[in-house]
Amino acid sequence: MKERPMLYTGAMVRKVLADAKTQTRRVVKGAPSLVRWNPIVVAGRAGWEDEHGRPIICPYGEPGDRLWVRETWGVISHSWDRHGNRVKWTPNRPATAISEMPFGNGYYSGHVIYAADGPNEWSDDDDGGGEPRSLWHPSIHMPRAACRLMLEITDVRVERLQDISEADAVAEGGPVDHPNGTARGWFEQLWEKLYGAGSWDANPYVWRISFKRVER
Repeated sequence: MKERPMLYTGAMVRKVLADAKTQTRRVVKGAPSLVRWNPIVVAGRAGWEDEHGRPIICPYGEPGDRLWVRETWGVISHSWDRHGNRVKWTPNRPATAISEMPFGNGYYSGHVIYAADGPNEWSDDDDGGGEPRSLWHPSIHMPRAACRLMLEITDVRVERLQDISEADAVAEGGPVDHPNGTARGWFEQLWEKLYGAGSWDANPYVWRISFKRVER
């Protein structure tokens, strides 16, 4: 079993936490004009290949592998009482305890919190006199130790983007009561927002990755 990181927005993190998202789609790199499944076992396994017969390996893993979710995060290492004394912070929202977690040129200890759970302002100034502010770090910089969400891959396939079914759009987190009338319509809008105008019409090959949430 291998582990690989995967970036998620706050909105998608909330859907995973609610067990409302069990699929994700990512563009097959290299823009192949054709992708097909070769059932002939080569080097011990069958697999996907491009129009030239070259194997295409999913960079996110295969069934049984795990994805650890990177999301926007921050660390609260301590708090202050009403007398201005430094005290241990008691979590009042979802948090992950850490101890001497390497980050940048130093270490973090305390608790990791997550922007997907709502806004927060705090100050870790040594003298306690600093104004509270939001101290979020981008998801791309999340260390493995700060992760709270682990996903186990249950299936990997290649398909054209527009082949997504209504049921699969719901599995992507789409609401069944979307104004467009379908979860598939919601997914089309989301894809255009993430990848730019015309990205839906381009209809690229995508990895369709199904997963389940497991214990971290």
